[in-house]
Amino acid sequence: MRVLVTGASGFLGSHLVDSLLADGHEVLGIDNYFTGVRSNLSQHLVNDRFELMRHDVTFPLFVEVDAIYNLASAASPKHYQSDPVQTTKTSVLGAINLLGLAKRLRVPIFQASTSEVYGDPEVSPQAESYWGNVNPIGPRACYDEGKRVAETLFFDYKRQHGVDTRVARIFNTYGPRMSIGDGRVVSNFIVQALRGEPITIYGDGSQTRSFCYVSDLIRGIRLLMNYEGPNLDSPINLGNPTELTMLELAEKILELTKSKSKLDFFELPVDDPRQRRPDTSLALETLNWAADVSLDDGLSETIAYFRDALK
Repeated sequence: MRVLVTGASGFLGSHLVDSLLADGHEVLGIDNYFTGVRSNLSQHLVNDRFELMRHDVTFPLFVEVDAIYNLASAASPKHYQSDPVQTTKTSVLGAINLLGLAKRLRVPIFQASTSEVYGDPEVSPQAESYWGNVNPIGPRACYDEGKRVAETLFFDYKRQHGVDTRVARIFNTYGPRMSIGDGRVVSNFIVQALRGEPITIYGDGSQTRSFCYVSDLIRGIRLLMNYEGPNLDSPINLGNPTELTMLELAEKILELTKSKSKLDFFELPVDDPRQRRPDTSLALETLNWAADVSLDDGLSETIAYFRDALK
């Protein structure tokens, strides 16, 4: 097939391009390079089955493809809060433009949604049936509410126009090609540990996250897009349900890097979720998918990547 991937030069997008090309597909990657970098795709630039186009999804796109994966969006608070209006426009206008393309071409379309639609959850673990606890006017709302509106559009296009939509709520994911300065906790901790700098802990470090290795996530995305069973009437959580505190993560990274970095504590950011853990039973039941890569193995691969990147 000829497949469109938006956000193709980003962390997740580039790994998805790897997977699609490895399976013999033709891939059209588009990106406006707000956070993505061409070097993530440098290994494919001489591949006749790959084409890379600079384009912003807030503007319509007129191409011919057989499937669409929409991963266009800044995903770290540092990046999406730097231009909140553009962040919302990317989620909302991007969804409208790409859903319109999928409707015209009559092709399936995947939406990379996020666990942030749950906000600061009052239940744990978070199942797809939970409606969330989001501050609609806070500094994170540009991302959280933008993704929630995108989900609304995807299911309205499905009901009103019969578009074949697939929506995954992606929980914290890590691995090679994360940006050194993206502000995400795994990359922050690893880079600080490797440089011997203090490890930045926000709050008292008791807030929790669940971390999924990138290869597990890409496998889940592909399974969801290829699913041919009964009608999908819900988003599907993709993530690793193993939960740990920020202090536990810092200690694990210090152990694996053999770093002598100290811990440095700062005030918790506004609306930062206290807890994040996916209920992945629907993914297991529907897709026969579960995260396989252990935290130690995944972090070891990620640390090796950053060691090379920092040379």
